[in-house]
Amino acid sequence: MIHIILVSHGDFAKGLKTSLAMFVGDKIDQIIAVGLKNGESADQFAEDLQLPLAEINNDDSLIVLADIIGGSPLTTLCSALSKMGKLDEATILGGVNLPMALNAVLLKDNLKGEDFIKTVLGEAQSSLREFKVTANDEDDDI
Repeated sequence: MIHIILVSHGDFAKGLKTSLAMFVGDKIDQIIAVGLKNGESADQFAEDLQLPLAEINNDDSLIVLADIIGGSPLTTLCSALSKMGKLDEATILGGVNLPMALNAVLLKDNLKGEDFIKTVLGEAQSSLREFKVTANDEDDDI
């Protein structure tokens, strides 16, 4: 199985998993979401990771989606994955947003390696743009 691990500061990862359930409910059991609580130490967070990471089997693959590259949640998770011998096999991407996470879940079984990374990051970046609403003259009469 290919697991998606969402990791963040606060409850962002858990909220993202809740939103993903609206789109990919049948794959929600393949998503692990953990967040570093405000005021929690890295050591405490490492302990919090033990139970969710216990779901991972030796033959499972991992895709990690983090809120911030280099942040404590991600570096602590990477240490835990290293101790499990799973770090070298993990694909790790930062700056996660909903389109990025959704595409990762939908494409994880069909694309591998650089094709997966390029597609998922491309979709995430293309979703970032200004949404402009323009007034329609016809709507003004309603």
